[in-house]
Amino acid sequence: MEREMNFWDLCVAFGRAIGRGCRALWNVLARMIRLTFRYWWLVLPLMILAVAGGYYYSRFDNTKFRVNAVALLNGPTIQQFEQAYAPMRSQLLLPEGSPMKDYLYGGVVNGFETYRVVDCLDDETDDFIDFKRKSTPTDTVRVQMHDRLCLQFRIKVHHMHLVPQIEEALLATLNANPAMQESYAKYVENLREEVAFNHRQAVKLDSLTSCYYFQTAANALPNMHASNGVNFFGERKVRLFLDDIYEQQAHLQRGDYRLQLATAPVVLENHFAVDPKPINGRKKCLAVALILGWCLACLIAEIIDKRKAIYAWLKQ
Repeated sequence: MEREMNFWDLCVAFGRAIGRGCRALWNVLARMIRLTFRYWWLVLPLMILAVAGGYYYSRFDNTKFRVNAVALLNGPTIQQFEQAYAPMRSQLLLPEGSPMKDYLYGGVVNGFETYRVVDCLDDETDDFIDFKRKSTPTDTVRVQMHDRLCLQFRIKVHHMHLVPQIEEALLATLNANPAMQESYAKYVENLREEVAFNHRQAVKLDSLTSCYYFQTAANALPNMHASNGVNFFGERKVRLFLDDIYEQQAHLQRGDYRLQLATAPVVLENHFAVDPKPINGRKKCLAVALILGWCLACLIAEIIDKRKAIYAWLKQ
């Protein structure tokens, strides 16, 4: 009869599994140490070669950097942008005569990626870029902005002077997409109407401040404060509507700023900036090369150590 596993049994089984994994890892590490001691004449040269390879890979001319920029989408959706951006990721199906062909096929740039821009306060202000891809479209704390994306590509240090030309070619390729141009035309039309409406509302609010308002005392007779809509009696005051004017001015400035930036379906809020931390840094490459070289040398040493058993197995 099978017994149902409770939470304590599950914790015990999980702990035993971790213990068996740690013991297996220690046995492998101990075996590698013994192989290193026994076949040092083989392991040591291979590790030196691996370190030399890592040093060569991380040389200055081969150093790679990430280049980032925040793109503002004037009308196109995230899905439309991803469809236009996909050919540059795969380096296939690029439009005929695309300005990016020479840079992609020439190996100047690679590793094109996009990351969502997060607005924590949901106030249309970008707070940070989700490089770790931890946010989701349904997240109410890390709200993904629908009109901004972070663009990223990789470039070697000796091609760094081509970043401005690559930026122009990338924007020209994206902005030539027909679907994005159609969305952009509708977006600009609606945005101009919104800006014109905001200007009209600002003028109306401003005109209200030039009118006088009469406040009659509470104990006054009802017929003293007005006479056929012309003669007024009471304390004359001017109402400023400051809160409404400030709120409308904020809408007006935001609309004017968006219209000023809406010069193309995709524009950059800032030019491409180079991440100062290299992808293949010297310390990182040497450490990885040393570990890989040691593992490869121990594998070869294990094959040599078991050569008779392997040969006997092959003869069966």
